[in-house]
Amino acid sequence: MTTLLCFGLGYCAQYYVEEFGARFDGIIGTARTPEKAATLAARRYGEHVVEMLPFDGRAAAPAIVAALQVADALLVSAPPADGADPVLAVLADHIAHAPELRSIVLLSTVGVYGDHCAAWVSETTPPQPVNHRGRERLAQERAWEAVGARRKLPVAILRLAGIYGPGRSALVNVERGTARRVDKPGQVFNRIHVSDIAQAIDAAIARRANGVFNIVDDEPSAPGDPIVFAAALLNVAPPPEIPFAEAAKTMSPMALSFYRDNKRVDNERMKRELGVTLRYPTYREGLRALHEESRRDK
Repeated sequence: MTTLLCFGLGYCAQYYVEEFGARFDGIIGTARTPEKAATLAARRYGEHVVEMLPFDGRAAAPAIVAALQVADALLVSAPPADGADPVLAVLADHIAHAPELRSIVLLSTVGVYGDHCAAWVSETTPPQPVNHRGRERLAQERAWEAVGARRKLPVAILRLAGIYGPGRSALVNVERGTARRVDKPGQVFNRIHVSDIAQAIDAAIARRANGVFNIVDDEPSAPGDPIVFAAALLNVAPPPEIPFAEAAKTMSPMALSFYRDNKRVDNERMKRELGVTLRYPTYREGLRALHEESRRDK
């Protein structure tokens, strides 16, 4: 028997289970509340069902401890809370003694690199996060690395770029009229389709990968480019450009933090060591595929 335990069965974890869940005999997930856990337990993820457990990061509930006793792989996508990793805050000792555990995958963010004025960064670039969110994520990475060192277990840290996919893309935003085409000269972002994230997670587990991997597309580009492309696919006019100084007045702190970081992120290690061939090397292939899927579903 092989068991996957997902701490935080969110968007990426759900997509991974749907596509690659057959790798495991059993899949267990967590959600912050009993109500959310029940909702997720009632769904099917492709051909797979997930046993859901509530976990609020405050107590080592017996059911969670029991799940750790049988887990072969951990997929951790729960973000830091109150400055600490919510899983390690209460379960570090149990994880350190989990008898079947062979692999850990942590989903992190390229935001830990900070601002590099549009220069290229790679896994060898020292992190220098410029905001609280990035600093928390970096601390979370180091905490899980310490667990791996303690147990002599591989810990794959997957630093993700801007995530898009079904139900979450420039196409959706243009159709809803919520797309904002922000103009900040020189600003670029990498992105990554959730399907390619799923590929990377599976490769990391299968290869018992260790270390940091950038999970990003091949083409960092201006923030408005996917919006213009999505509008063309939908045969509508793109929204007008908004100067960043004006848009920033109504941005959330999290949105503003994205615009403080300007870098091009290299993905060669992902391809070389995880063996990932991107299904969607740029936003154009990704958005075109999402548009075709949407048209088939109508």
